[in-house]
Amino acid sequence: LGERATRALVREQTVPALLEARRSPGPVSTLTRLFMLGDAVPHAHAADALGAFGVDRARAAGLVESAGASGDEVRARVDLRPTAAVGADGATAAHWWVASDRGEAVTGSRLADDHVLGIGGASTTLARATMRTPTGRVLDLGTGCGIQALHASTHTQHVTATDISRRALSFAAFNRALNAPPVEWDLRLGSILEPVVGEEFNLVVSNPPFVITPPGAPSFEYRDGGLGGDGIVASLVRTVGTVLAPGGVAQHLGNWEVRRGEAWSDRLGAWLDSCEVPLDAWVIQRDLLDAAEYAETWLRDAGVTPERDREGFRAAYEAYLADFDARGVEAIGFGVVTLRRPTLGSPTLRRLEEHEGPIVGPLGATLADALVAHDWVASRDDQELLATTFVVADDVTKETYGRATEHEPEHILIRLGRGLQRSVRADTALAGFVSTCDGELAAGQISGALAALLDISAADMATGLARAIRGLVEDGFLVPVQS
Repeated sequence: LGERATRALVREQTVPALLEARRSPGPVSTLTRLFMLGDAVPHAHAADALGAFGVDRARAAGLVESAGASGDEVRARVDLRPTAAVGADGATAAHWWVASDRGEAVTGSRLADDHVLGIGGASTTLARATMRTPTGRVLDLGTGCGIQALHASTHTQHVTATDISRRALSFAAFNRALNAPPVEWDLRLGSILEPVVGEEFNLVVSNPPFVITPPGAPSFEYRDGGLGGDGIVASLVRTVGTVLAPGGVAQHLGNWEVRRGEAWSDRLGAWLDSCEVPLDAWVIQRDLLDAAEYAETWLRDAGVTPERDREGFRAAYEAYLADFDARGVEAIGFGVVTLRRPTLGSPTLRRLEEHEGPIVGPLGATLADALVAHDWVASRDDQELLATTFVVADDVTKETYGRATEHEPEHILIRLGRGLQRSVRADTALAGFVSTCDGELAAGQISGALAALLDISAADMATGLARAIRGLVEDGFLVPVQS
């Protein structure tokens, strides 16, 4: 389709893609027009593209229907498109075809209340954020079309997938049959954790119906959990630990309200404090919209626009703002929540941070490495850290800034090239320490040499470096040399 058409599809504009597909005849173009772009194609072209499966079987399966005045054209009844799984190393791990309901950009009309969402920005974000370490039982909570279950099938032996929507479970069953993943799926109907009460899982993934939908605004099964406000996300955070095995991890997306006079992390912190099972927590807020932006975004997502229905749009918009204003909601955050049930003892991790910039490589790999590093650091006191030898990670660089007339830099930044691309502002001592971590000397030896060189108390230098080492190891700047 080319770059122009691909960028337009991100903006939910199909015209550039249709033009490209129509000028390049052939089976791939026909299937693209038919199943991704909602175009009617001649019966003969559809027959050629579908090959031995044929138009009649596709019609019987509910994939296509006759179109055109004389019925000599074929139109898709579902969205069907290819996608791929990317492994922790960035390489393609699997190829799939995924069916779902057609989107508003293709149908040109308001979505049905039981609309089943396909592959979108949120599902892709969750897939990239999920840790792909081989594991035991996986629960896909609110499976929708089954895309997260397909991803889970690459690194587990058992998948349980639940949804409150019978239509969603039908699509998930279809996509399982179509792609024949190497593991069986147990598909269950029910709300939130009801279908799995009393069971334990090693990994729970969820793209829950987190969209905040006030009374009077359009409501859809796939995005509205029915609990009001951000209640669905609050409930999931508080209760998901009850179905996690010791050491098990839950990862899900969410929206949360930011109320007047509060920081976004205050609300998440309160939820975590009231968890039924105490959990380690790492929340990364990826976006923040004010109340009006949020209302506009989700009304347009549902096909409710002033161009199509001015009065309906205005009424729904007013309902959103009235609801937010009544509860003092000034903004709505969006992000990725990672929770873990400790294997032993109490939680040791609570990290609530913002990161709206780019992420290099799958976030899941970064999170998995960071959890391992956190556990390593948390299990050692300062003396054990200082007795350890470290090396600098391969993607770490050092940047210095200063006036052209000065011999010494005013600012030193140590920066990671992968993952969240973190940077640390370093003083002379920390920069000197990092540059000396080549796997030869223990941290304590380097600390002593720096103290003498910079005329600083050896005890003060050791205390400051031990604190810095913890953060540098957790974030991936330094890697301990295992003896």
